[in-house]
Amino acid sequence: MGIFSNILDKLGFGGDKVAAAEQAPAVVAAGPAATPAAAPAPVLLAVDIVDVMAKLEAMASSHPEKLNWKTSIVDLMKLLGLDSSLTARKALAVELECPTEKMGDSAQMNMWLHRAVLAAIAANGGNIPDELL
Repeated sequence: MGIFSNILDKLGFGGDKVAAAEQAPAVVAAGPAATPAAAPAPVLLAVDIVDVMAKLEAMASSHPEKLNWKTSIVDLMKLLGLDSSLTARKALAVELECPTEKMGDSAQMNMWLHRAVLAAIAANGGNIPDELL
């Protein structure tokens, strides 16, 4: 099970959605240069909308730490109870096909990764507001 599949699972997406995310290439658009020209189109699966924002807000309100999950991939992963180490974030970035030039700079990778994760959640049926994408 990939890290992104774990994210979907933690947010309450069905098991069929998680299985499909594992099999599909994880290509997302998180900016004009984020997706290579030859990359396949993102796989969008027909599902009911998952109220991701309500779930994340509820999780944040009961979390012992004050986490800035709306802008920080580290805090988002902590909120979901996932490993937020640099190694785990690099693995997630590879899984979501982060551009090579961003992988060498952890700050750039983190910013790209946060937008890419939210965009992929939205593409899989999550209600992510445009201002977070």
